[in-house]
Amino acid sequence: MDLELAGRHVLVTGGSKGIGLACARGFLREGARVSLVARNEAALAEAALSLADARPDAALQVATFSADLSDPLAAVAVLDRIEQAHGPVDVLVNAAGAARRTPADELDAARWHAAMQAKYFTYIHMIDPLVKRMAARGGGAIVNVVGAGGKVASPIHLAGGAANAALMLASAGLANAYARRGVRVNVVNPGLTATERLQEGLAAEARHRGGTVEEALARAAERLPLGRIAEPEEIADAVLFLASARASYVTGAVLSMDGAAVPTVV
Repeated sequence: MDLELAGRHVLVTGGSKGIGLACARGFLREGARVSLVARNEAALAEAALSLADARPDAALQVATFSADLSDPLAAVAVLDRIEQAHGPVDVLVNAAGAARRTPADELDAARWHAAMQAKYFTYIHMIDPLVKRMAARGGGAIVNVVGAGGKVASPIHLAGGAANAALMLASAGLANAYARRGVRVNVVNPGLTATERLQEGLAAEARHRGGTVEEALARAAERLPLGRIAEPEEIADAVLFLASARASYVTGAVLSMDGAAVPTVV
């Protein structure tokens, strides 16, 4: 199946590791040009090197940009740099930022604010200027990697889950607002996925329920009908489809990828 992504300019936030890096690799293999944004320059350099095997000319098709997207001015500034250097962005994949998983008893006002800043505003600061530019150009695709915690309230992820829920609503609303101007906006909600962030969540689960991180991982895998956690590449495959021409009539969708852990039609 030709996804028609060859030659497209894809911006991946949070592209230095985890799901974002897996998405970057997938887009490169489909022939796209990729700009990666993350806060840590060293991590970005390492990510770019790790993508060398994605295609023979990968080094020429990957550009890295360091920025703190929790700052709206920094987000616009890095977007300007990216488009000036490599042309208009056709696809935005947001995978940056993650709220810390925190048991309810450990929450306070500062942690609620931090969760919104880490996840919700980090995404919005890039979506807001870019969706308007895409609309002015007559097309574009945005895929927000959010998280299953926005639909199912967890006692160790209430603040982060609230940020995820807000992102889902914003994504659905923007899809409606910009559909007539050719911009599609969709959401992918991963469940447990084998990334560095998983360990943090398992540690919070262990504190909440007692026991070790290893025991928390075993309990988590046991709860999944598929019997295992997801790999980042599996999430990336869904992101690529939603960003592609094959999903030209899909917008405002929220795709759950939790291994059927929550059997619901909503």
